[in-house]
Amino acid sequence: MPSELAISRDRHEQASAAKIRYQESPGLTEEVVRKISASKNEPQWMLDIRLAAFKAFEDKAMPAWDKQPDLSGLDLNKISYYVAPDAKQSHTWDEVPDEIKDTFEKLGIPEAERKALGGVGGQWDSEVVYHNLKKELEEQGVIFENLDVAVQEYPELVKKHFSKCINIHDHKFISLHYAVWSGGTFIYVPKGVKVEIPLQAYFRMNTESMGQFEHTLIIVDEGAELHYIEGCSAPRYDTSSLHAGGVEIFVKPGARARYSSVENWSKNTYNLNTKRAIVEKDGVIEWIGGNLGSGVTMLYPCSVLQGQGARADHISIAFAAKGQDQDTGAKVYHLAPKTTSTIKAKSISQGGGRTNYRGHLFIKKGATGSKASVECDALMFDQESSTDTIPYIDVQEEDVEMAHEARVGKISDENIFYLMSRGLSEEEAVEMIVNGFLEPVTKELPIEYAVELNKLITLEIEGSLG
Repeated sequence: MPSELAISRDRHEQASAAKIRYQESPGLTEEVVRKISASKNEPQWMLDIRLAAFKAFEDKAMPAWDKQPDLSGLDLNKISYYVAPDAKQSHTWDEVPDEIKDTFEKLGIPEAERKALGGVGGQWDSEVVYHNLKKELEEQGVIFENLDVAVQEYPELVKKHFSKCINIHDHKFISLHYAVWSGGTFIYVPKGVKVEIPLQAYFRMNTESMGQFEHTLIIVDEGAELHYIEGCSAPRYDTSSLHAGGVEIFVKPGARARYSSVENWSKNTYNLNTKRAIVEKDGVIEWIGGNLGSGVTMLYPCSVLQGQGARADHISIAFAAKGQDQDTGAKVYHLAPKTTSTIKAKSISQGGGRTNYRGHLFIKKGATGSKASVECDALMFDQESSTDTIPYIDVQEEDVEMAHEARVGKISDENIFYLMSRGLSEEEAVEMIVNGFLEPVTKELPIEYAVELNKLITLEIEGSLG
């Protein structure tokens, strides 16, 4: 089955032509922020958030962390912060403009919706162009909508949660995000409702030198369950693009949320995303992530375990080839007793690429009986590639269990020779080693998505040992 992971095999090709209704000139001013808000007919409270965030963005310095990726090639004055395609939001694929629909069909999204998904949203540049939810889920009270629409149709529910998980002052790029966000996803799952088939959103950044700033806001109410999947792609350009999305997830008591994402941008993209979940009593958040393609990624999904018995599982893959710097990891805050977290991070670097695990684990005084485990595995293809592990661990309570393990390995000529002696070609041998290395992560994905992810990584490493 084609899936939303059949992505970005086209990301080295030129962009599909699509009519643009409106595009802001490069650079960001207060006037641009106000124009974005006015174009969406937003309430005053949302404009107030945008303006406060814009001020914070202007006041804050660029990130300056230990061994962080080089951001000097990102000129924020050359980015266009709002690009609207000449298309209205549709609820059937037939209504989507052909040039946009054709790209989504190449990515396999309409077919995936028909066969395996409960609902799909599709965003092109700054605006959502398609959104649909199966009738049976709608009848159970599930809300799955473009966040721009949700601000109008569910204002109190959005206002209660928007920017309450991630503060607008956290860092420069989340301040920028809140100032110019556009599109994204809003999901509300009522108490006790279990969404048994995934909901999916797909984000396509198609215009040169633009920024995409979608916002995902998910509320999984008490005892409810949800699996949500995001996919991302962009064609390759010679100029820099910026992706700075925001994801806020609220997991209520006894609820369970799984967020799966594969971000496979092109090498001219700076992927500076921020994701966070607040988990209440006995709730569970699962983060399943794959990062490859972009020139620079800085991404560290965060779980705030604020209720007793809350749990977080973080599982991720990062792949870096020549000219790529994947700085990824996870953050977990244990704020209540008997909370549990596991972090499993896998990375592959080849051709001079750089991967880095950056983590922050905090266990608060009084969070007795908590358990935390961090496991980082890195696989390198050559001497030119590099990998680092930068864990920050702050444990303020004695009555806890804490484990951290990091391993670095290299694909050796001996391993390749052994497998070739058993009848495999060199590429088949490499593929087998890589798939085995990634298996603990890919097994957590639906089978169709795991197969596609393995194919994408195999395409990236073809010929790397030759």
